[in-house]
Amino acid sequence: MKILVTGMHGQVGHALQQALSNHHEVVAVDREQFDLSDVQAIREAIQTIRPALVINPAAYTAVDKAESEPELTFAINAIAPRIIAEEAARIGAGLIHFSTDYVFDGNKPSPYVETDPVNPLSVYGHSKLIGELAIQSIALPHIILRTSWVYGVHGNNFLKTILRLSAERDQLKIVDDQFGAPTSSQSIAETVSKLVSVWQMNDFTQSGIYHFTNAGSTSWFGFAKAILQSYETKAEQLALPALKIQSSTIGSIVTAEYPTPAARPKNSRLDNAKLMNTFGLALPAWEQGLEQVMQQIRQFD
Repeated sequence: MKILVTGMHGQVGHALQQALSNHHEVVAVDREQFDLSDVQAIREAIQTIRPALVINPAAYTAVDKAESEPELTFAINAIAPRIIAEEAARIGAGLIHFSTDYVFDGNKPSPYVETDPVNPLSVYGHSKLIGELAIQSIALPHIILRTSWVYGVHGNNFLKTILRLSAERDQLKIVDDQFGAPTSSQSIAETVSKLVSVWQMNDFTQSGIYHFTNAGSTSWFGFAKAILQSYETKAEQLALPALKIQSSTIGSIVTAEYPTPAARPKNSRLDNAKLMNTFGLALPAWEQGLEQVMQQIRQFD
């Protein structure tokens, strides 16, 4: 099957190319070939490539910067998904689109299910929600995957920032009252590859929204501590340089002590039961996802 993957240089797009290329004809595009802020460019690219399936992980993800760039954020996260869906429907293609936990306000005490009321707190979250609604308004086979706290070997992300800052600084404090599931791009790509096969066998039925994160949850502080613990183990095994900050010395703070332009949901935990019940698929535990990424630790040298 010919699959168009957007955001080829992003964390998820890069991982998807590797996971899908063994079984499908993957056409991966970057901003130059597929500018999400250019409606005509999107239409022309899809009409030219004519894929059977479009997978769209590309997005405007600079959450804080989005507060001062709402027009561009909505162009990429809200308008572009509608155009992609329209063009995919026109050529009879399906669409897998990535969304976010930021469509929720984080006030629910338990993990969110797909039918829970949405209430985004930020421009980014609002733009992603409008993108979801736009896709759902168009008649085509579609799956919207809400994920959270994405990181990996490729691209800029929390894991790589923690390793860098821990090598540079003598003190580091991380927010400990926001909870979610760190989700590796590798876990996402491997499970999407399976999802494509199952969805294809089911004749692209079961359209809708699915929560799609690594299992379990932790805080940003808990995630940072786990990253450092894993690094310390690898450093001992592989003779990697020691970091200035250790898992035993990293500090914690609350959200109020680290104000940001965009508000974050304090509870970003997503219930993935619908994915399992519908497709028989589940992403591994977040700790397992982290270890998969950390096995490639030399790439951070």
